[in-house]
Amino acid sequence: MATAEYEFLWSDLTGSDWAALGLFLVIATTPYIVAWKQGTSIALATVLSLLLVTFYQMIIDFGFFDFTPISFLSIIPVTANQPDQIHRFITSAWLHANWIHVLGNILVIALAGVPLEQRMGKIRWILVYFLGLLGGNVAWVLTHPDSISPALGASGAAFGILGAYMACWPNDRIEFPLLFFIRAWPVWGIVAFRLGIEVWNMYQIEAGQSVTNVAHMAHLGGFMLAWILARPIARGAPSELDDSSDISIAGVTASKAARAAATAKMGSLETDPWSESGDGLKEEAARILRRLRQEGDELETRRAWLEELAEQVLCPVCNGEVHAFVSGENCTLRCAHSKTHLKWP
Repeated sequence: MATAEYEFLWSDLTGSDWAALGLFLVIATTPYIVAWKQGTSIALATVLSLLLVTFYQMIIDFGFFDFTPISFLSIIPVTANQPDQIHRFITSAWLHANWIHVLGNILVIALAGVPLEQRMGKIRWILVYFLGLLGGNVAWVLTHPDSISPALGASGAAFGILGAYMACWPNDRIEFPLLFFIRAWPVWGIVAFRLGIEVWNMYQIEAGQSVTNVAHMAHLGGFMLAWILARPIARGAPSELDDSSDISIAGVTASKAARAAATAKMGSLETDPWSESGDGLKEEAARILRRLRQEGDELETRRAWLEELAEQVLCPVCNGEVHAFVSGENCTLRCAHSKTHLKWP
């Protein structure tokens, strides 16, 4: 988290400012919406969101808008207790002072956040991320209540990820750059190194031996709040607390469970509605049905044969078209006119 020197109020916003603010929100939230719909990583969506917002800041700096994101969306301690400034506790985490600032944060979010998400699951990961974000901003405001310099960055959230990982799975080994080496380090080692640097920098500042615009207290606040609350949040997660199994194994636990549940829901192929109606299937349709019964014990294979069968048969009730309907990983044949006519298997 870095600091700057601006202030901006809601009453100062013009029409173009509102448009720029709306575009900011669209850019920041779109990666999350897409990731949620497609079932992809929220941690990687966060990385993309932060990068896109940084690009947006750069475009604004070229003069395309009069709106200044840092002055309106960053956290300003002296005004933080005002109700109309509460938004800054969240929005400040999407702003960064420069590319080095944002890259340092997304490095942690990507390398530590992705395996943590595999351990915790999406919802719990989001909770931990926001705990780190809020913990960092609150810590900064409480320790610098009279500051008029805006603070910005996702550093508190990044340290929150490390805090949660340390609390729940400290012995996991993740690829991370430390001491000029990129290798698999234990989480506790990464945390010890990063926190050690933070404590040393804070000591240097307090001793008057160093001056910086980096909000080290925000880093510590984000780490501590996530570390304290992570274990209660992680109960019931895809990985058990302190599980020492390989992270790649833990990461597929939830998907394996979902696949097993879908397999259990596959209906029986022993009977079919066409035979039961007295007509039966002939020629190509009969051949496909035989193959379906022989090979339809796997989800993907069953779906492929059902889709072929749908093109060859008619509804045994109304002689209407039959469609292959997919729900999750399961596929069934249904009448195009009424679901009460046909739903098989």
